[in-house]
Amino acid sequence: MNRTDTSETRSVRTLRVGEQVRHVLSEILMRGDVHDDVLASHQVSVTEVRMSPDLRHATVFVKPLLGRDEEAVLKALRTNTAYLQREVAHRVKMKYAAKLKFLADESFDEGTHIDTLLRDPRVARDLDGD
Repeated sequence: MNRTDTSETRSVRTLRVGEQVRHVLSEILMRGDVHDDVLASHQVSVTEVRMSPDLRHATVFVKPLLGRDEEAVLKALRTNTAYLQREVAHRVKMKYAAKLKFLADESFDEGTHIDTLLRDPRVARDLDGD
């Protein structure tokens, strides 16, 4: 790390690289570059990529369209991790090939759950209580 690096510039850099990795993975999956039957039959959104501060690890959050066959899609992505890591390393110019870790994006489910709770008549009654 050189002296001009601050936590803020490192943070911006990790966000920028994470977004580049997200775009590359989205493109690979959209174009069907991975020869896998499960991935070929599902549209997968790469919702977020979080890079470690040293850019050597990337946590990739994914969501299959309509949430269908989430476990099968995650298994297929994990099976093809080596190929995806090579492609990302090739397309995103980085010193090291980042290790990819695929996880289901639960944020949509959490948002739906919160929305359902807020629409519950008992909660609405409490919110209108003033």
